[in-house]
Amino acid sequence: MSLPQLGRKPRSFNPRIPHLSAHLAGRALTAPPASVDWTRGMQPDLGPMLNDRLNDCSCAAFYHALQVWSFNATGTMDTEPDSDVEALYGAVSGYKPGDAAPGPMCNEQDVLTYLTQTGAPIGLDGSGRNKLAAFLEIDYRNLDDVKRTISEFGVAYIGIGIPAYVHANPTPQVWDVEEKNSKVIGGHAVILAGYDAQGAKFISGGKTYTMTWAFFSKYTDEAYALADEAWITTKGLTPGGLTLDMLKGQMQGLKG
Repeated sequence: MSLPQLGRKPRSFNPRIPHLSAHLAGRALTAPPASVDWTRGMQPDLGPMLNDRLNDCSCAAFYHALQVWSFNATGTMDTEPDSDVEALYGAVSGYKPGDAAPGPMCNEQDVLTYLTQTGAPIGLDGSGRNKLAAFLEIDYRNLDDVKRTISEFGVAYIGIGIPAYVHANPTPQVWDVEEKNSKVIGGHAVILAGYDAQGAKFISGGKTYTMTWAFFSKYTDEAYALADEAWITTKGLTPGGLTLDMLKGQMQGLKG
């Protein structure tokens, strides 16, 4: 099995990106559920979305989020063709079909901004567009906010440093903190789509793994809530009573 490419650039700090914590402050919040698993019932291999050869993890993670949202909202999983993933990757990185692999790395905030402003190519010919309604940065140090995001938005989109010991063949099913071979060898984008008291369930390279909360806390350096309009409309879930219109309004600072 090919290992996922580690194609995430170091995070950036855009002050125009709204923060979930700012909108939840002062609100009466219930504790997040003890456990959630939006991957339950999904097939074990969701496809690598080209991340087995290209530095497109930031784009592949979004298309895996589409799989999770559609499967849970409609019962039918939307798996877009690799050509659409490649088109999104090219739009945000400058990569062109035929360029030498693995291609340029991507910045997560750039990818998410493109997804809200222009949208991801969808359909067999890539002519359709799936736009994010909004994205908000999460304080990844606040595990309740991370859990709340997974529970109510369906996924949390995160950036992690990858220590050498997990980038191995075969990849360990559980990623935990270890001392041996712990040097960070690159950055990676994944989506969290479930959790329990021990850790978070995530998708990388089309496979589902678990990272302990200790691993998450040590190696995560950016995290985002992604607002999918179809998910919110169907499931009726957003944190703290934020409406879809309120979430869309948060994107005004990124326009243009």
